Amino acid sequence: MAEFLGTLWLTFGGCGSAVLAAKFLAHEGSTPLNLGIGLLGVSFAFGLLVLTMAYAVGHISGGHFNPAVTLGIVVGKRFPASQLFPYWVAQVVGAVVGAAILYVIASGAPGFSTAGGFAANGYAEHSPGGYSMLSALVAEVVLTAFFLFIILGATDARAPQGFAPIAIGLGLTLVHFIGIPVTNLSVNPARSTGPALFAGSWAIGQLWLFWVAPLVGAAIAGVLYPVVAGNAGTRTVDTQTQPSLDSTPPAAPVGERAA
Repeated sequence: MAEFLGTLWLTFGGCGSAVLAAKFLAHEGSTPLNLGIGLLGVSFAFGLLVLTMAYAVGHISGGHFNPAVTLGIVVGKRFPASQLFPYWVAQVVGAVVGAAILYVIASGAPGFSTAGGFAANGYAEHSPGGYSMLSALVAEVVLTAFFLFIILGATDARAPQGFAPIAIGLGLTLVHFIGIPVTNLSVNPARSTGPALFAGSWAIGQLWLFWVAPLVGAAIAGVLYPVVAGNAGTRTVDTQTQPSLDSTPPAAPVGERAA
């Protein structure tokens, strides 16, 4: 349930910031004013959403909210592989419900249409900057790999304790700064799946890339981090207690777990 709620919040809030608030026109007399939050605001929204929910429910589920995160920490031997698919199901269902709530709200505006993309991820003619499929693939792999590297480092037992959600939230903000012009940025297959179901056939047709690339990037980070940092002192999973990223008791601070 925690992964369902966390991914719902991430998808609804993050994509909602893009659909509802990225561009918001108001008028002062006859003068149009753009009060939208723009690329900068959307990027910070995604980071804040992960940060807040990591502190809210990270102590329950580990606070993944992303199939790529779950895979990366499984590959990095921080999480039991037996929990991979149950987490993926909860995350995808949460993302679809979050996108559905957003659709209900957004469709209440005059002239609403999903023709603008509904915050779905895309490449070529559906990339915000017109970037090619290869550009999108490389961007999603590299940005996901670095995002997972941040997560694995921030949740390492040798890292400062209690601050992991802050580092992870800022990391997600940063990769959005870079990736939004290329693909609208995914680094999260669940976040991509929810809006794609409402955006149209083109989004479904391109969805494969936003599963394959983040999962590949996450797996790369899961292999690379122990090589760079070593295994000594990193957290492992105690499956006899709870499916979190570490083997500390349930009362341990949420900041010790990944988002």
